[in-house]
Amino acid sequence: MNDFTFQSPTAFVFGRGVVDHTGAELAARGVKSVLVVYGGGSVVRTGTLERVLNSLDNAGIAHVELGGVRPNPEIASVRAGIELVRTAESIDMILPVGGGSVIDCAKAIALGACYDDDPWDFFSKRATPTQALPVGVVLTIPASGSEASDSCVISNDEAGLKCGLNCALNRPALAIMDPELTFTLPPYQTAAGVTDMIAHVMERFFSGEPAVPVTDNIACGLIRAAIDGGTRVMEDPHDYDARANLMWTGMLAHNGIAGCGLGIPGKRDGDWSCHGMEHVLSAFDTSITHGAGLAVIFPAWMRHVWPAHPERFLEFAKQVFGIEPVDPEEDDLSDIDEVITPERAEHDAIEAAIDELQDFFVSMGMPRTLGELGIHAEDIDQLMPGLKATRGERFGTFMELTLDDARAIFESAL
Repeated sequence: MNDFTFQSPTAFVFGRGVVDHTGAELAARGVKSVLVVYGGGSVVRTGTLERVLNSLDNAGIAHVELGGVRPNPEIASVRAGIELVRTAESIDMILPVGGGSVIDCAKAIALGACYDDDPWDFFSKRATPTQALPVGVVLTIPASGSEASDSCVISNDEAGLKCGLNCALNRPALAIMDPELTFTLPPYQTAAGVTDMIAHVMERFFSGEPAVPVTDNIACGLIRAAIDGGTRVMEDPHDYDARANLMWTGMLAHNGIAGCGLGIPGKRDGDWSCHGMEHVLSAFDTSITHGAGLAVIFPAWMRHVWPAHPERFLEFAKQVFGIEPVDPEEDDLSDIDEVITPERAEHDAIEAAIDELQDFFVSMGMPRTLGELGIHAEDIDQLMPGLKATRGERFGTFMELTLDDARAIFESAL
């Protein structure tokens, strides 16, 4: 087990109807004025925003609003939010009401409000944040885990880039988590969220580092919980327990606990190649949902890299799907004409597990190919400069990838 530092300073208020306690929870923490950040209208249509604003009013908390934050949030919204903070009277907290995009926008506003220059400096690595306003979260979409993570991802359309920033300042102070708010999520958005949380766990599991049994058990248990919860909510969108388990899984998938002991000193706790490759997809076409992109990229990456550390994939196959290599001495192989070597048995077990994972994503309504996302062979050349700018010539820790490797993975996913 490698050395690590783990912290989860976020306070979680979880349960039925807790959205109506938002104002009281903030007031108890001394908050007097907030910037409320939200997206394109679903929180308005469902009445969630009104419930939050009413709870703020009832608690005597002043509020200013920034709406219209899009999926794959753009730096212009961050700049607009910073301007509102600076022109309003004494904003104490940034309060996003929504999913990962809204939360990430709020995090970037919280950082930028304490910085004299352009907030894009943080994402282009020209500056390092040193302070931030506190962020409270009202979560409506379990997916990104941004309600407890140190991560923030922002797009810059002018530059054609989508960049992440990881730092302790990004961790929210408070998360209001009401599973009933997710009953009305469209199936596609639910499925993309489940895919995203599974991907967060797998990025850490496939770090390239030796096994850490306690962390591996946590990680694989979270993936099984996500698969079970996702299957159940597709059958019954109002299954409260399934929704609650997904909401809690999404947070645990990205708060860092699933990577403890697997991080390489000085680097993040995981590989993160698939996230980097997906980011260039959704920077190229901002209509691509992050989870949908991951549903295509991750299986393609897995098939490309597993020979580097087959033992990790065999553990994944066994713990998540109950798949193990056949054993000629124990199993009846009389209906198979060829000789099954141990190497062939391992190959087949690993490929079967990857197939199971991808089939699950597809069963939820996720795409299998880049073509289903509108990405074609002639587009790959346009993806490569963004990948080089954000990830460099070589990246990844499970298996170090070159840009040629990345191109081959994209091409295999068409």
